[in-house]
Amino acid sequence: MLVRAVSTRPRTVITVTAVIFAIYLALGAAVFDALSLNRYDAPGSESLQVRTALADRFGTGSPNIAVLVESDSGVDDPAVAAAGREVTALIAEFPGIGEAWSYWTPGAPASLAGTDGTTALVLAWASGDADLVRGELLPALDAAIDGQFDDPSVRLTLGGADEVFRTVAEQARADFLRAEMIVVPLVLGLLWLVYRRFRVALATLTVGLYSVAGTLAILRLVSGFTDISTFAANIALVMGIGLGVDYGLFMTYRFREELRRGSDPEQATKDAVRSAGRTILFSGATVAASLAALFVFPLPFLSSFAYAGIAVVLTAIIGSTVFLPAVLRLLGTRVLRRNDVAVAAEAGGWARLASRVMRRPVAFGALGMVVLIALGAPALAAEFGAPDDRLLRAGQPVRDMYDTIREDFDAEDADAVYIVAQSATDAEIGRFARDVSLVDGILRVDSPAGSFRDGALVESAEADAGRFRDGDAAYLTALPASDRLSDDPGDLVADVRAVDRAFPALVGGYPAELVDYRAAVSERLPVVLVLIFAVTFVLLFLMTGSVVAPLKASVLNLLSLSVMFGVLVWGFQEGALAPLLGFTPTGVIEPSIPLLMFCVAYGLSMDYEVFLLARIKEEYDLTGDPRASVVRGIGRSAPLIGAAALTLGTSFLVYATSEVTFLQQLGVGMALAVLIDATVIRGILLPAFMRLAGRANWWAPAPLRRLHARIGWREPALSAGALESSARRGLSEPAAP
Repeated sequence: MLVRAVSTRPRTVITVTAVIFAIYLALGAAVFDALSLNRYDAPGSESLQVRTALADRFGTGSPNIAVLVESDSGVDDPAVAAAGREVTALIAEFPGIGEAWSYWTPGAPASLAGTDGTTALVLAWASGDADLVRGELLPALDAAIDGQFDDPSVRLTLGGADEVFRTVAEQARADFLRAEMIVVPLVLGLLWLVYRRFRVALATLTVGLYSVAGTLAILRLVSGFTDISTFAANIALVMGIGLGVDYGLFMTYRFREELRRGSDPEQATKDAVRSAGRTILFSGATVAASLAALFVFPLPFLSSFAYAGIAVVLTAIIGSTVFLPAVLRLLGTRVLRRNDVAVAAEAGGWARLASRVMRRPVAFGALGMVVLIALGAPALAAEFGAPDDRLLRAGQPVRDMYDTIREDFDAEDADAVYIVAQSATDAEIGRFARDVSLVDGILRVDSPAGSFRDGALVESAEADAGRFRDGDAAYLTALPASDRLSDDPGDLVADVRAVDRAFPALVGGYPAELVDYRAAVSERLPVVLVLIFAVTFVLLFLMTGSVVAPLKASVLNLLSLSVMFGVLVWGFQEGALAPLLGFTPTGVIEPSIPLLMFCVAYGLSMDYEVFLLARIKEEYDLTGDPRASVVRGIGRSAPLIGAAALTLGTSFLVYATSEVTFLQQLGVGMALAVLIDATVIRGILLPAFMRLAGRANWWAPAPLRRLHARIGWREPALSAGALESSARRGLSEPAAP
């Protein structure tokens, strides 16, 4: 029915698609207002229980708002001190603020002032989710502070973890709009170079834009039921255009091939949709399956990308198998280049390379492996850690504020570890607080029993003990030194949690939240890997009927991804790319981004694998020649895959110009993974491996062969023109399966 509609009623199909496109645009226009600003929360974790207990029982929590007060006169100058107390009072009384304190609050610790005496901090805790705090409270508070204080001798900068990530989200939105302005004309130019037909290039790009608009509209609807991160929109742009253009290229090349085989435009449309359309469905299923694995993580930040990725695949498939074939049907032979002639599959440069590789598969295979292993080796030194303000470039006010804090402060009270104790006497808490203060890197512990440093009571809490207690519950705060926290917050939190106590207690605070988030990712990672490998194995088996081909594909994909992770470590963790891209290396990588990149890159690698294997399998079924089928399949597919990889890699690479390190990592890493996969993997290692395996490439145990015979995918029968052309073996320009 679909095939008949796009081939016989193309104008109707285009009109309906245009109406749907307009609906997508209307829904997606307001998507940024509906997306969420997620925190690093691990549902059910110990640290999240602490956050809830602190808010419900004590009306406090880890400071998520900070104001840096700077004055050359010194923070103890009477005028500066008066301004500091005024700022503290303004923040404490501001709607939505639960608690505020500062260096000038009576009894406040000296750690709230910088070592040179010219800087001091005001800290505050605001309840509410990230959307409320970052979207409403912080902008209003920033305006209030700017409007209240205009003394040039006292400089105020709004900060805190929520302000950092609010700025990151705003910058990501700006980068989205800027990337859109760059990617669209750039991809259109690349498509023109590939097709040398402007209308065909524009139609293919429209598939990508349709996917972007459709994905944003779907995210807008899904956001009504669950939290969707603002960063999902960035994924929607680059993957929507990239994958939509990829699928559009595959469909257009197949349509051109059918025309060259002698089919009229209507029959060429039918054959292209039946053949390329089915392979696009399989390819889309592999990409969607890889991204759907992110649902395993109970973390809104990661599940957001699963929703975005699945929506991209769905809309790209619809655009490339419905809208584009209808346009191609109307254009007919105008899709072909001027003086277009058929080229034998064995005559192209990729086919000649594949033939050369297959003559010496061990040598070429070993060389390719050595290169990839060498490029991926830095990944073994990966260090995962928490993101901070250095996600932003220097020059952003909040980034400059924390550069000052790192330089002038020995510790930051906002990074304190919070401990909630149950059914404990003051004497028991005192002993526990003393022991916690002996943990390496802990500078001070405040508790109902007083303040402790290095195992000694340094200040009684008689006047302030009430704020630490609520009935039989109490809380303590442990302030870590900045250098210990930066070395490894995981070890610090583990050491605090390991301290013996005679009562139940939970350890939380910002460092523990980051540690628990990282643990939630790590614990579920094996499940995700198994799911991705299993689903893609099944899909490739259904397509090829082989158990060897899916295993080989998984090995090759992992090799290409190792290069991506190696560059992440070398370029971003160790900072080799910092002079070029302008970011500040921190010596660690936030674990969510490599995980996201793995799922996306693995799916895209399988995307190219599906198209290439489908072509090779088609040739093998026609000829039964395990060597010639590889050469012809690569000769007909590799140039197309190269063009698709170039457009997709270019789309990703645009984000290398972002001012958010997250997006730079995504852009550089994904662009490299796609280009390595389309060249070294598909051009060298795949033909080498397939030559060594021979007919075993298509082997499966007898029970699985029978299963595939019943439920597996078969290439549809070729049209009369195609059969005549295949008999002559005068195959056309490389085309998609």
